[in-house]
Amino acid sequence: MSHRLATLADFEAVYAIYMADEVIPYLGFDPMSRASFLGVMQGLVASRAFYVVEREGRVRGFYRASRGEGRARHVARLGTLAVAPEEQGSGLARSMIEAAIATLYADGVTRIELTVEADNPRAQRFYGKLGFELEGTMRHAYRRSDDSGYVDQLLMARLLSAASPG
Repeated sequence: MSHRLATLADFEAVYAIYMADEVIPYLGFDPMSRASFLGVMQGLVASRAFYVVEREGRVRGFYRASRGEGRARHVARLGTLAVAPEEQGSGLARSMIEAAIATLYADGVTRIELTVEADNPRAQRFYGKLGFELEGTMRHAYRRSDDSGYVDQLLMARLLSAASPG
């Protein structure tokens, strides 16, 4: 498994994962055409914080890891995390997050934040097992185009000890 910054050459693989029925409800955009997603992908690549994870030479997942600035330089925010549907349950997501945490810790990060949808108990359990704790609820954080109401997001964070990220 290898992590690297995404490029526009990863467009098709990222698009396929992002638009998968099992993935799209939990990422920031509603289903869209390839042409429309190109702008999203360009923004992700331009951020220089969007990583793809390859297994056996194929993009199998992705995540965004952005750093705080100034007094919040010790904080990183994880997001836009997904794995290919056929990889769900394989341990890839756990390995992805653990490797990202280790890299961030080595670069001075001691707090990692993320949000998870209140209607995604599987993700909540997953992040809980990785040491993330619930810190609060962001009510009516967003609305999916096919929902009649708003979705709450839960803010979760993990503090990394001075001894090790594990």
